[in-house]
Amino acid sequence: MASWRISSLLSRSFSSSSSSSSSATLFSRGRSTSNLSRGIYKYSTAAAVEDPINPPVKVNYTQLLIGGQFVDAASGKTFQTLDPRTGDVIANVAEGDAEDVNRAVATARKAFDEGPWPRMAAYERQRVLLRFADLIEQHNDELAALETWDNGKPYEQAAKIEVPMLARLMRYYAGWADKIHGLTVPADGPYHVQTLHEPIGVAGQIIPWNFPLLMFAWKVGPALACGNAIVMKTAEQTPLSALFAAKLLHEAGLPSGVLNVVSGFGPTAGAAIASHMDVDKLAFTGSTATGKVVLQLAAKSNLKPVTLELGGKSPFIVCEDADVDKAVELAHFALFFNQGQCCCAGSRTFVHERVYDEFVEKAKARAVNRSVGDPFKGGIEQGPQIDSDQFDKILNYINSGIESGATLETGGERFGNKGYFIKPTVFSNVKDDMLIAKDEIFGPVQTILKFKDLDEVIRRANSTPYGLAAGVFTHNIDTANTLTRALRVGTVWVNCFDTFDAAIPFGGYKMSGQGREKGIYSLNNYLQVKAVVTPLHNPAWL
Repeated sequence: MASWRISSLLSRSFSSSSSSSSSATLFSRGRSTSNLSRGIYKYSTAAAVEDPINPPVKVNYTQLLIGGQFVDAASGKTFQTLDPRTGDVIANVAEGDAEDVNRAVATARKAFDEGPWPRMAAYERQRVLLRFADLIEQHNDELAALETWDNGKPYEQAAKIEVPMLARLMRYYAGWADKIHGLTVPADGPYHVQTLHEPIGVAGQIIPWNFPLLMFAWKVGPALACGNAIVMKTAEQTPLSALFAAKLLHEAGLPSGVLNVVSGFGPTAGAAIASHMDVDKLAFTGSTATGKVVLQLAAKSNLKPVTLELGGKSPFIVCEDADVDKAVELAHFALFFNQGQCCCAGSRTFVHERVYDEFVEKAKARAVNRSVGDPFKGGIEQGPQIDSDQFDKILNYINSGIESGATLETGGERFGNKGYFIKPTVFSNVKDDMLIAKDEIFGPVQTILKFKDLDEVIRRANSTPYGLAAGVFTHNIDTANTLTRALRVGTVWVNCFDTFDAAIPFGGYKMSGQGREKGIYSLNNYLQVKAVVTPLHNPAWL
């Protein structure tokens, strides 16, 4: 029941009978937005220009966490983490590099080879993770405030959805800790054969900036449940919440050296983890371009296995039998949730020609009415983008959409005069060959495309290098079954979207990654399977 409550907070689903409910910049920067005024109606910038609300939390942890202690980087360097509402400095954070990664890996290796964690009874590991979940709940508001301050997502989203999901995930993996076991295998002959499921060793983990706490849980939960040690690199844009969470995990009883957190940059700290000869397994969440680099570094070093959760350009398909009001609301959520900064965002909205015009008008109206402003303010749906690079990239994609002939229905420019806010943007008359229909924008830009029949939309939806997720909106079970089997993606949401339960596996086809996160499948990422064969002499049975 708890699982349902948490996952339902992160989903928008509608039954057919329910009532209606209301990686580098690609183009030149510094473009003029004077030609974007058409289609912009009644946005208020008041929330964006007011003095920002003072976050109800103090930043206490800015150093590297190695061997259970907070320490400075070996170089003494720090970097600034910024408030995306204003661009102001929140704190100076220790900047780890290869030397710090070496220290962290050596500490993790000793903890795994000599320490108590992999030798501890699985029940005791379970109890540590359960205590951690309790501490997460006790510090819910502090964790949420750090997440919002550093990332820009609405505080209500962080406090009511993401931090509770963090606790739920840790309890889920705590439940698995004492249920990981091998098999007894019959053999052709007098042999006793058993398989052992052993922890893989030292896991290197690199997490992104869009969901720092949830990605912390997706990586740390299964690795610790299986008995591994960890060296984690946080995103340089959002280092604060993971450091606080790691401190709570040690308060819960995690032995020193089992979890080490190095803040820093990808080309230095991230590359050092990916190429380290004493890291036994690598898990990375981020862009497809960086995922290719990570995979190459892992292969060139010690051929460590790699789990990748990468980019997406997910189709959201609105069929001809759709209740348009419900479809508009769900498609809006599928794209604009988390400022559009979701790898699985429904960023290609395919709408059947019969309902296309009505859908476009209502999608435009919903975007105009989306509340944008200080994410610490109650009722705000959309905060700022993560940083100036992402802000510029999104505006450049919007400019590309205009230049390529798509119709800008609303939005298309900065919101307010401070920070990295962008007006919710809707394009219609989008063609498949436009960059806004092909590339992962990672921002609040909805592209609406028209289709005629199922065969056409299946072909077009699959004509992408990505394959992370898809949404289908229809009353017809046959249509739903046809689409769910035809779409080459790792997750298909039918009449819902972004339903993330701890037990539901998540991952992609094609260039959206390899392996699965969450659920029972994620445990395989952190286990080795060993076969043990022993002769039997005069066995009573085989």
